[in-house]
Amino acid sequence: MAAPADPEPAPLIDVAGLRARLGEPGLRLLDARFDLADPEAGLRAFLAGHLPGARYVHLERELSGHGRPASEGRHPLPAPDAFATTLARLGITPATPVVVYDAAGGALAAARAWWLLRWMGHPRVQVLDGGWQAWCAAGGPVASGPEPAVEPAAGTPRWRPGSLPVLGAAAVAALAPGQILVDARAPERYRGEVEPIDRRAGHIPGAINRPFADNLEAGRFKSPERLRAEWRALLPAGAQPVLYCGSGVTACHNALALVLAGFPAPALFPPSWSGWIADPAHPVA
Repeated sequence: MAAPADPEPAPLIDVAGLRARLGEPGLRLLDARFDLADPEAGLRAFLAGHLPGARYVHLERELSGHGRPASEGRHPLPAPDAFATTLARLGITPATPVVVYDAAGGALAAARAWWLLRWMGHPRVQVLDGGWQAWCAAGGPVASGPEPAVEPAAGTPRWRPGSLPVLGAAAVAALAPGQILVDARAPERYRGEVEPIDRRAGHIPGAINRPFADNLEAGRFKSPERLRAEWRALLPAGAQPVLYCGSGVTACHNALALVLAGFPAPALFPPSWSGWIADPAHPVA
């Protein structure tokens, strides 16, 4: 009789829980710090100080695709085979426990890394609640310099890309009954009052606004109970949320919050606003 599968871990791990696991055989730590205004700031921060044994993953080079059309947005999903190659280089297989952290409450870009691993069929990935700041505030050990050598994963791991639901622009333009768009951007960007990044301001018609920052309190995720109550108040009964943001990155923060709150994994519109406005025929609200 086969042994029962290990239960999936909670989406988050706190500093105390991670400190107790440092040195655990096979554990992989990923540093996903990123600054949209300075794409190399995260790597510089990593070299200056990081969790012992962590390896750096770059939002634009490793957590996004390359050479894609504008309709796929500013941070398109990486091709599954390309991301599988990244995971192999990091020594990650579907059985490898992974913890990801950043310095933006999970938004840039730990939640994106978490979502991508889940999308590839990886069940054993968690985000460090409070990230780099919480680790340092608790006096956690810190290393510096280049990332440590890691033995690449051997063989051809059996990934299952597509394990989380994804919608394209055509499906978003004609949402099924019960589906509702949720925009993770700041309220002023959602309303179209400012647009610091993309060439057009506004939001996809019919979308409601849930800024990813509303999932946090003092840099950490609110309790599952609070998140559940807030999302239930936002979504009509039985609604199936479809998440987007500017380029498909901070929308993953809302995905993590929903899973943490006990909701089923929501659908993601990866091109998000930047991909939607690439087609001038798409309406804008």
